[in-house]
Amino acid sequence: MNITWYGHSCFKIQTKSQRGSDEAVIITDPFEKNIGLRPPQGNADIVTVSHSHNDHNNTESIKGEPFIIDAPGEYSIKGIQVEGINSYHDKERGIKRGRNTIFIIESESLRICHLGDLGHILTEEQLEKIGNVDVLMIPVGGTFTLNAKEAEEVIGQVEPKIIMPMHYKIKGLKMELDDEKDFCSEFGGQVERGIGRFNFKKKDLENIENKIIILDVFSN
Repeated sequence: MNITWYGHSCFKIQTKSQRGSDEAVIITDPFEKNIGLRPPQGNADIVTVSHSHNDHNNTESIKGEPFIIDAPGEYSIKGIQVEGINSYHDKERGIKRGRNTIFIIESESLRICHLGDLGHILTEEQLEKIGNVDVLMIPVGGTFTLNAKEAEEVIGQVEPKIIMPMHYKIKGLKMELDDEKDFCSEFGGQVERGIGRFNFKKKDLENIENKIIILDVFSN
């Protein structure tokens, strides 16, 4: 499996559901250019949209005829299993910013969890649905989502092997967010930076816990 990052909450996941099968491409939360970053391009088989804000729902930038998943439920596309779990964009059950969908993506015996714009600590019901997680994509920039301290608490709930921070201040982004340094300082532990593409298999993660991967922004 390969994971690259376009910035904000947008990742490209390249995977094969089984040996010998064609590669499937998944894009998460594509954004519009008005946030200051270059939108993702290229073809995809699946696009997940955690909520309907324009920094997460620019599905028109994606080429081909992707299957768009923008609601809770269970889906199977090209051998990839995707489950959407209902959550909220704030601490008031969506009253301020609406609903948010957490996505679990299963392929190659790996479980990827993309939290979208999660704005609250997870409930027991949500945790049960999320289950064991190999890679957790988690917002850490505060303001609209979890802040550094809250993100640390959610990581303690999920206990993933790999942590990929997202939705934080980077060069060019016009949104006022905290950068990832507060989160890394708050969380501590092993941090690996300067990675353009994270290429891994299930066996590579056997002895890893709570490792933070800071991806470089991928250029189209």
